[in-house]
Amino acid sequence: MKQVLVDSHAHLCDEAFDQDRDEVIDRAVGAGITAIMDVGYDLDSSGRAAVLAGRRQEVHAAVGISPHDAAKAPGDYLDQLAGLAKNQRVVAIGEIGLDFYYDEPRDRQREVFQDQLELADKLGLPVIIHDRDAHGEILDLLRSRRRTEYPAGVLHCFSGSLEMARECIKMGFFLSVAGPVTFHNARRLAQTVAELPLERLLVETDCPYLTPVPYRGKRNEPANVALVAARIAEIKGLPVDKVARITTENAAALFGLKQPK
Repeated sequence: MKQVLVDSHAHLCDEAFDQDRDEVIDRAVGAGITAIMDVGYDLDSSGRAAVLAGRRQEVHAAVGISPHDAAKAPGDYLDQLAGLAKNQRVVAIGEIGLDFYYDEPRDRQREVFQDQLELADKLGLPVIIHDRDAHGEILDLLRSRRRTEYPAGVLHCFSGSLEMARECIKMGFFLSVAGPVTFHNARRLAQTVAELPLERLLVETDCPYLTPVPYRGKRNEPANVALVAARIAEIKGLPVDKVARITTENAAALFGLKQPK
C-alpha cells in the first residue's frame, strides 16, 4: 500500500517550476502526496499560490510576507493579504517571521511579523513561521498572541533547540522537518527529532530548496517529502507508514484539510 503524505511547505510558484509545474504535482500525487501547501513569501507569490490552489485540488495556499521581503512590503499589504485570505483555498498566513542571518532591516521585520500575527488572529487562521537565528524573539512574540480557539501554527524547517521545541509545543504549535534531517552533519536536529512526539511533527520539502539526500544539489520537489518521512522513521525506530499516517493527520488538523479515504 502506498504511503499517504502531506508536503506541508512548498514553493510551487517559484520560477524553478515554470517549465513543468503540473508534471511536478502529478509526480507528487503518484508518490502518494495527497496535499501540498504552496506557501507565499510576498504579495506576488501569495497571489500565484492562491490561483494554483484554485486550479489544482491537491494544492492549498498560504499567503504572507516573509522577513526577506518585509522591507519591500507596500503600505496596504495587510489589506491585500486579507483580500487573498478570503479565498477558501487559502488555509494559513505564511510564511512570516524573523531572519537575522542576513542583513535585512530588523525593525521592519518585527513590525511586519507582528502585524501578520495579528491578522492571522483576526481571521482565525494558523501561521507558518520562518525562524532563522531569531529564536528568542520569535518565542517572545508567539507568547504574546491571544489566540485560543483555532490551531496555532507551525515552525517550518525547524532549527531551534529541544527546549525551544518544547516551548512551542506548549503553545500549541507543530514543528515541521525538512530535507536537512537527512544531511550527514545534522546530528543535533536528529537528536531533537528523536525526542519530540510524533503527534506534533509535520514533514515538508521547502522545495525547490533543501533537497534531501541522495538528491542533494538538484532541484527539490514535493515527491521528495517521502525521504524526509523515511529519515524520521529511522531516527525514531518506527515504521515509515506510521510516520506518514500521523504527520498527515497532523497536517489535516492544522490546516483543516480533508483526510484521504
